[in-house]
Parts: sequence; structure tokens; C-alpha cells
Amino acid sequence: MQMDGNPKRNGKSFGREEACVAIVLAAGRGARMNSDVPKQYLPLGGKPILYYALKAFQKSFVDRVVLVAAADEVEYCKKEIVERFGFHKVSRVVAGGKERYHSVWEGLQAAGECGYIFIHDGARPFVTGEILGRAYACVREYGACVVGMPVKDTIKIADADGFAGSTPKRDDVWMVQTPQVFSSGLIRSAYGALMEMETDRKALPQNIRITDDAMVVETYTEHKVKLVEGSYQNIKITTPEDLQVAECFLDREP
Repeated sequence: MQMDGNPKRNGKSFGREEACVAIVLAAGRGARMNSDVPKQYLPLGGKPILYYALKAFQKSFVDRVVLVAAADEVEYCKKEIVERFGFHKVSRVVAGGKERYHSVWEGLQAAGECGYIFIHDGARPFVTGEILGRAYACVREYGACVVGMPVKDTIKIADADGFAGSTPKRDDVWMVQTPQVFSSGLIRSAYGALMEMETDRKALPQNIRITDDAMVVETYTEHKVKLVEGSYQNIKITTPEDLQVAECFLDREP
């Protein structure tokens, strides 16, 4: 499905009565990259990795973007990323928190009134207009969706001793990506419940780590989250090997 800033369904354009806001997360340190520079600022094709994610939203139908950075990098992002590259859709640059979900919460507070919220990792530079369009059509129908792709490899579930415990059907297993997209009321309600539980020291058990936004919705609401096709190129750059792969993808772009 082609997307030039105009969402379509069944070949016909459909209007948007409610604003779309993207929260782009760039507060991580990226310890697995073995670099003193946070991974989202490492150069890719002569520009920071974060540039490409922001560029995709800048060119899309999304109305505005909230960029979440580490507290000591907010001014850097404003001057060296947003102003330098002319990302006028970035309406706010705010400081993130200790964990990813704290950063999302800060982004939600800064998002303002809107109908739908796209939450995206700034270390995923290959999100495209086509992916955003599919996610938007899906969230309008289901209220909650996450971008992902079916796995290519056989997956094993390990037992407590590190042995293969079970083998799920490959057709049933997806690797989840971002953006993850929700109606504004739903995601705010889910995160509000999480933060309230944390304040009351009743957060998730210690052996459960919150790794994505769908997990928050699944845990704190009864709303189901739909899977929607992303792209095998929509990788998250986490290790030096990922950066090498990203350079190859970039070289193949027209």
C-alpha cells in the first residue's frame, strides 16, 4: 500500500477527524553497542540513526512528534537533530525516565489532545510510510496494534535448566517491532494504571520485565492487540552487527 502522507483503505482515501501523535523514544544508552555514544546518535550514512525515524514521521500523515531523550541530551536533540534537519513536526523534546516505560509515560504527558498515538523506538531507522499507513488503518479498526513480522526460524522455549522445553508453531510466533499504535484513551489508561501500581509498590512481579507497550495494554486492560505487518528491514539497531546490516540496507535504497 503506497503512502505519501495520505492514508488509504481499499484504494480510497479516508479522512482523519482526530490527530495522530508519534512518541519517538531516544533516551536509551545502548550498552550492547559497546560505544560511548548512545546508539541513536551513531552515524548511519553520514547522519545520526535517529534522523531516519524522525524523517519518516516528518514525511508522513502524523500531525506532530514528541521526542523523548535522556535528560542531559534534550538540548542536543533540539539543536543538533530537530533544528539542524528542520523537523518542524517535533513539537516537544522531553526528558525520559529510568526505564523505557517511564520514558513512554513522559511522552504521553507531552502528547496533548489526539486520537491515536504511535510509539516508536528511535533506533529503528527503517520505518516507512507504508508501515505507518498499515498501522493507522489497523488501529482505526481495532484500537490497538503492533507492527511485527512472522519469525523465520524455529523457536524453542527453554525450561528453567536451559533445556529445550517446547517448540511453538512457527506460524504462531511473531517478532514484534515498532511503531506500536493505540487509541489515545486506551494507552493513557493502561500506562496510568501501571504508574499507579508502581507508586503503590505493586508493579509487576520482579521476574517480569516490561519490554513493550502492547504488554502494558495486555496487562492493565482487557483490550486485545492486533498484529500488523511491518518489514524484515525494520530492524532495531542494538549491536555493532546490526549497524553493519543497516549500512547494507541503506546502500540498497533508491
